Amino acid sequence: MGLFDFLRNRRRRKRFAEPFPDEWREIVVRNFEMFHRLSPEDQTELLRHMNVFLAEKTFEGCGGLEMTDEIRVTIAAQACMLLLHHEEPHYYPDLYTILVYPHAYVARAKEVLPGGIVIEGASARLGESWVRGCVVLSWDDVRSGAADAADGHNVVLHEFAHQLDQEDGSSDGAPILEHRTQYVAWARVLGDEFENLRRATERGRRTDIDAYGATNAAEFFAVITEAFFERPKSLHKKHPELYEELKTFYRQDPLGFVDSR
Repeated sequence: MGLFDFLRNRRRRKRFAEPFPDEWREIVVRNFEMFHRLSPEDQTELLRHMNVFLAEKTFEGCGGLEMTDEIRVTIAAQACMLLLHHEEPHYYPDLYTILVYPHAYVARAKEVLPGGIVIEGASARLGESWVRGCVVLSWDDVRSGAADAADGHNVVLHEFAHQLDQEDGSSDGAPILEHRTQYVAWARVLGDEFENLRRATERGRRTDIDAYGATNAAEFFAVITEAFFERPKSLHKKHPELYEELKTFYRQDPLGFVDSR
């Protein structure tokens, strides 16, 4: 471990141990419905991870949005859900800035068709994750996703799942796993499930997993992350192997979440 890593980890441990501000906790309690499903121990751990996350990441308002603690804390609470039970999480090492628009925003998009034909145009987006440096979010959708923990849609969980996927420098639906032996089962289970979803959507069939996951392997991982945390009963019942792979990766079991209010 180099000097930089040593100093960074020492700084993180200090921030992790600091008391979480009462006014920030009130925001989490008010805005983030999933927080109430966590055990008291997990609630404490989540808030401590947020201490580190909020100290290290920069937030910027776009499209006239004024940045506030409510926005920062609501985003951090959801992003840090994916870090629970990891003793030394990386805190999204390639992410420096979160850009937040007040509503869905328009971004330039490029699609490469068979034969090398490139189509460029504008598309409306709720969020996006860059391989290096940035996550972009719509505050309206951040807020609605945090308020309803059972609709299967959460833009923050989705985009930060992309961040985990991209930590190895590529966006391919294969995040860094703890043990090399896990990659075989991961590739088999997620590969089969992705192909099943892709074939079902091509045939116009209704699917219990969001059809957007059939776009590519990266979007599939982000979509099933949303389903894992927000609709665990359905995912576990209909896709038990997939659920177990995510349970191992995230070191959490949302089936065990209970409402603590």
